[in-house]
Amino acid sequence: MAYLIIIIVLAVCFDFINGFHDSANSIATVVSTKVLKPVVAVVWAAFFNFVAFFIAEYLLGFNIANTVQKVVEAEQVTLPIIIAGLSAAIIWSLITWWRGIPSSSSHTLIGGLIGAAVCCKGVDAVHWSTVGVICLFIIVAPLIGFVAGNVITLLLYWCCRRVKPHKADVWFKRLQLVSSACLSIGHGLNDSQKEIGVIACALAAFGVQYGWDALPSWLLPDTMTYAGEAGHNFTGAPSWVPVACITAIAVGTMSGGWKIIKTMGNKITKITPVEGFCSQAAGAITLFVTQNLGVPVSTTHVISGSIMGVGSVKRMSAVRWGVTIDLVTAWIITIPVSALIGACVYGAIMAVV
Repeated sequence: MAYLIIIIVLAVCFDFINGFHDSANSIATVVSTKVLKPVVAVVWAAFFNFVAFFIAEYLLGFNIANTVQKVVEAEQVTLPIIIAGLSAAIIWSLITWWRGIPSSSSHTLIGGLIGAAVCCKGVDAVHWSTVGVICLFIIVAPLIGFVAGNVITLLLYWCCRRVKPHKADVWFKRLQLVSSACLSIGHGLNDSQKEIGVIACALAAFGVQYGWDALPSWLLPDTMTYAGEAGHNFTGAPSWVPVACITAIAVGTMSGGWKIIKTMGNKITKITPVEGFCSQAAGAITLFVTQNLGVPVSTTHVISGSIMGVGSVKRMSAVRWGVTIDLVTAWIITIPVSALIGACVYGAIMAVV
């Protein structure tokens, strides 16, 4: 039971860190174009992070949570593996936040779980087809954001070609509030579900190993099925789990992430209100599409790709490609580094235990 409580605490802590680490994704352009002051912007984003729960609960479902449960083969999952994976994710997220690097909290978690699982059970413990899809979207997600940002910007430039620039800025500063809200909802839908999936996976592993009767009523999943020789397996989680995870992200967002806001807001390319709206709209569309597909993606990757796509409309040189190369490098190394940390943490846990 102690392991299970530790997992729940770590998952909620990771959601909190995810909130202030990734808050820049949905508010960086709103802040950089001076539509909202930073403090107001994070409260705005936090509110719509929480709205995401109701959208997932009553409209879209928790597709990404189901995918995350499949990263490690069900029969190979143990509670120490999950603890090590979450610990690795927290460690790498804090390192990249401290350095102001907008890396992916999502891929940090996936990498940590992979490293711990391989260290414990070997390479067969990982569901590589699921991991392959997630890795593919490291490229596909920002590419979708890039193309969407490019297309939306071109369409709006054509539609507003006779509008005076000052008047257009006034319009799009207001519209940025809408696009920022949508992006915050996409962030809440995408990022909170990973920890929901991890907690659900931990509950399943505990139930299989110790029996469902060993769980107190407040930890029993709302929906259960019975499958396979492993005994009880389930889909779903107690109703308080998604509420706790999304609340933690919202509170984390209110704590801010100012170092990353600077990188996302102006270092990639200079953003105007029109471009801010376009990049946020493109990012939100991408997140809603991938959520519907059940693919956990990085909101950092998505909005970075969208900003690049918007900036490239003016001219390719308008994008500071030196900064983007650093970002892409961080994206590439996140899963391997997190996997290494996850393996080390798992080894340390086993050495202590």
